[in-house]
Amino acid sequence: MRAFQVTSFDAPPEVVELPDPEPKPGEVLLDISACGLNFADLLMSTGRYQDTPEPPFTLGMEVCGTVAALGEGVTEPAIGTRVAVFGGQGGLAEKGCFPAALCRPVPDTMDDTSAAAFMVAYGTSHLVLTRRARLQEGETLLVLGAAGGVGLTAIEVGKALGARVIAVARGADKLEVAKAAGADHLIDSDTDDIKAAVKALGGADVVYDPVGGDAFKAALGACNREARVIVIGFASGDVPQIPANILLVKNITVIGFYWGGYLKFNAEALSDSLAELMEWHALGKLKPHVSHTLLLTDAAEALDLLRTRKSTGKVVVTP
Repeated sequence: MRAFQVTSFDAPPEVVELPDPEPKPGEVLLDISACGLNFADLLMSTGRYQDTPEPPFTLGMEVCGTVAALGEGVTEPAIGTRVAVFGGQGGLAEKGCFPAALCRPVPDTMDDTSAAAFMVAYGTSHLVLTRRARLQEGETLLVLGAAGGVGLTAIEVGKALGARVIAVARGADKLEVAKAAGADHLIDSDTDDIKAAVKALGGADVVYDPVGGDAFKAALGACNREARVIVIGFASGDVPQIPANILLVKNITVIGFYWGGYLKFNAEALSDSLAELMEWHALGKLKPHVSHTLLLTDAAEALDLLRTRKSTGKVVVTP
C-alpha cells in the first residue's frame, strides 16, 4: 500500500510503499476512503507536536474508512461497516489499523469526506464550549481564526447553543465563509482594530482562540467581566504571555484545551460529545465545510494549503 510518511524530521514527508498492515488484538483494519488534515499534522511533520511519535510514521490524525478485517478479540464494528476514527496518526494511507473501541459508525446521512473532516474540529468546539467554557444562550462568543478548520465549527456550535457570534478572519473571502457559517458580526484582522471593534460590539463573554499572538492580546483586551478565554492553539506561531493583572481586574478565566488529551483520561466525554454532534448533523444543524479535496499523491500540497493559510474549513485527502 501507499502511505505519506515522515521518515526524518530533517526531510519533508513523502509517499512510500509499505506492506499491507495486519490488525493487532483490539484493532480493526480499515480501507481508508478519506483523511482530514489538521494543523497538528504540520507540527507533527517537523517534530513540534506534543504527541509526535519517532520516525518513521504515517501522518493523518482522523479518517473515514470501511472495516476490512478484525484483530483478535474484536467483534464489532463488523466487517463492511463504514466508520470514522481519531487515531492520532496513520490516516494518510490506503489502509490503516486503529483501535476498534475508538471507531464510530458513520450514519448514511454523512458522506466519507464530511466524516473525515468532522471529529477533531467539531469535537473540539463542542466539548470546550459546553464542558469547559459553559457558553450560555445570549452570551457573545468571539472566534479568532474563524475561517479555519476549528474556527468555522466554533461558529456553528456557538450558534446552535444560542450565542451571538463575532468572527475574526483575514480578508473579505474568508469573512464571507464565516458569514455563511452563521456569524453575526465580522471583523477583518488585516485591516480592523480587533480590540476596538469587539468593544464597540459590547465585548466578548467567551473567546475561542486557535491563533495566539497579537490576536490573543487584542481579544483579551476586549473581554467583559467574568469572560472565559479558550486557548486552542497557536497558528500564528506566537505563544502569548498572559498579563495576570488583566485576569485579576476583570475576573477573567483562561482555559487550556487539548481535545485529543481526553482519550487518555476521559474518553467517555469525547464519545458523548460526538454522539450529540452526529445527531445535530442528522438534523441539518451542522454543515462541514471542506475547501479542498486532494489525492494521496498530492498530500504535500494539501499540507502546504494549511501552512500558507490558503484553505478555509478543512482540507481532506483521499487515497
